Amino acid sequence: MSTSTIYGNQHTPTEITVKKAERAVEITFEDGKIFCLPAELLRVESPSAEVQGHGPGQKLLVHGRREVAIIGMEPVGQYAIKIAFDDLHSSGIYTWDYLYWLGENRETIWTDYLTALELAQLSRDPCKGSSKGSRGHAPCGGVGAAPPPKA
Repeated sequence: MSTSTIYGNQHTPTEITVKKAERAVEITFEDGKIFCLPAELLRVESPSAEVQGHGPGQKLLVHGRREVAIIGMEPVGQYAIKIAFDDLHSSGIYTWDYLYWLGENRETIWTDYLTALELAQLSRDPCKGSSKGSRGHAPCGGVGAAPPPKA
């Protein structure tokens, strides 16, 4: 993904709906494309520095978020939204082009994510008995993310 994909302004949504029961966001774009993006995908692919790092090769592999839900969403200017998740992550700013890119590439992104989890011997499931709230989103050991596996 290039920087222009994240920060570009080529796509504009005409409707954004949080689907709480499905734990997803449905976005309709001006070109008629409709993407339903699961909360888990949005969380593990957050464009925040906490997840993406501050430079190339610093992205963290977020795990244990199968049950994550969206608890809020707010506009950021005319170009993005900020999503708050029930694991208290809320620092990612999702530009329209980044959301479009996630929708267009969802299957590949998801497959790569599952492969990375398997290689790192990590799980999508939250750690049972965690001290991070009733939903138990913190992985065992209290660490929120792991570095991606070495290729």
